[in-house]
Amino acid sequence: MTRTPDRIRRFRLTVAGLTAAVVLTAGCTLPAFAPRADVDGEAAAPGAAPTWRSCPEVADEVVGRRAPDIRYECTRIQVPRDWAGGSAATTGPGAGETFEIALLRARSTNQRDRIGSLLINPGGPGGSGVDTAVYLTFGEQYGGLPDAILERFDIVGFDPRGVARSSPVECIPDADLDAAFGYNPDPESQASFDDFVALNKQIGQGCGAKYGDQLPLYGTEQAARDIDAIRAAVGDEKLTYLGYSYGTLLGATYAQLFPQRVRALVLDGAVDPRQGLIEGSESQAKGFERAFDNFTRWCAANAGRCPIAPDARAAVTSAIDKAEVSPVRSADGREATAGWIFYAIVSSLYSEPGWQQLAQAIDRLNEGNPTDVFRLADNYTDRDSDGNYSNLFDANLAINCADEEQRPDLERIRQLQSEWRTQYPLFGAPLAAGLVSCTEWPGGSDPYPTGRAEGAPPILVVGTTGDPATPYEQTPALAEMLGVGRVLTWEGEGHTAYPQTACITQAVNAYLIDLTVPTDGVRCPAR
Repeated sequence: MTRTPDRIRRFRLTVAGLTAAVVLTAGCTLPAFAPRADVDGEAAAPGAAPTWRSCPEVADEVVGRRAPDIRYECTRIQVPRDWAGGSAATTGPGAGETFEIALLRARSTNQRDRIGSLLINPGGPGGSGVDTAVYLTFGEQYGGLPDAILERFDIVGFDPRGVARSSPVECIPDADLDAAFGYNPDPESQASFDDFVALNKQIGQGCGAKYGDQLPLYGTEQAARDIDAIRAAVGDEKLTYLGYSYGTLLGATYAQLFPQRVRALVLDGAVDPRQGLIEGSESQAKGFERAFDNFTRWCAANAGRCPIAPDARAAVTSAIDKAEVSPVRSADGREATAGWIFYAIVSSLYSEPGWQQLAQAIDRLNEGNPTDVFRLADNYTDRDSDGNYSNLFDANLAINCADEEQRPDLERIRQLQSEWRTQYPLFGAPLAAGLVSCTEWPGGSDPYPTGRAEGAPPILVVGTTGDPATPYEQTPALAEMLGVGRVLTWEGEGHTAYPQTACITQAVNAYLIDLTVPTDGVRCPAR
């Protein structure tokens, strides 16, 4: 399936997602991708200058056509699997071995006064920066990057280690993903919870059998060191970077490791690196509950556009309850279980335009038509119409779990499930149950640093007050942790802010282009 440019805005609004938290098998969100054109060519050895080749076919595959006035080039570079030992390491996992990192460079034919490269990460973890770079080149009319940025920077997207085209982690069968996403999001009875644990254990054992003690090598600190290799490969003395959601964690880690090599970092949809699995999951439960409340208020005030008004919460809850007993079947026999409805809800909350889509999906489900529920859920899970998945969630689990040193035991998860069910009625128990996926994940951990970016220039940290996936409270927390963070707030809805409004766009553009730092605490209105 290819994407037409009118879907680019939806893509950008949903890039990145449930970061440190995990829902069922993993936590993140991205729309379904088109089949990914490979980034061909021999990878440059570590430290060697790469050879770029023209690759317009990647845009053809990802979007269905090419952005006007944009040239696409691709390359691969090799990086050490374990930066702690370097490529010449002789002991430990990954000793002497490398990963290949796929890069795409988009350059406008209208480029003038080039500043350098703007490196993009869409988050996830597990999102393809190559795909995202293509989308963002279609410009402001499609929710892409402003012309002012496209004319001054090469836009460089990369698939992080383990993701998409970059030595991808592939170890979860499609059938297991179907089972996990379709499972009751709140396995309340002990028998249901035990079966849920068994499913996650089966997934973990399969990945452990394939990758063994190399699983920790997919962690965030290793990927942040890859970014410095990319900076060198594109010929930039210092890094200019735009990271969304999990991409803010990746950027913050880079700033701590290489503060003197930072030119400008925009961290949009901030993750607080000091939150562990439990804190991150509860933060998201609170954020999604708040976003859902905003949706229900919108529904009550816009009954003409919301067919499940006036009580949208009751309608959604009723649909989940009914599905637990007698799920609606599609024409091909697929069952719209409580799990699939839950993920349709999650998917729709990433942008305000998704609210009306959710209302219509629940209304049509009540009429016996689950098509829209599956469309929203599949958009989240990256499932195509044939039931095939990308490696998004394989990579998401590998990265998230490698980062986490402390993983709660099953008894603690059951306790949280009960507590959060009361505190956050729709999202609390599922977010608590989702902690099982890392608890049952094999291999060790490789935690990232959580300190100040001493010696770095000011870093712009952007937050949205209605963000469900990276709740706004994490924005000032990240800025404070870094010590050089400057907060820019959008009083809007949805996940991530740039470039949503003129106020946000002007502030970020001035920072990226001229290094003009907005006054700390500037707030931009929703419209």
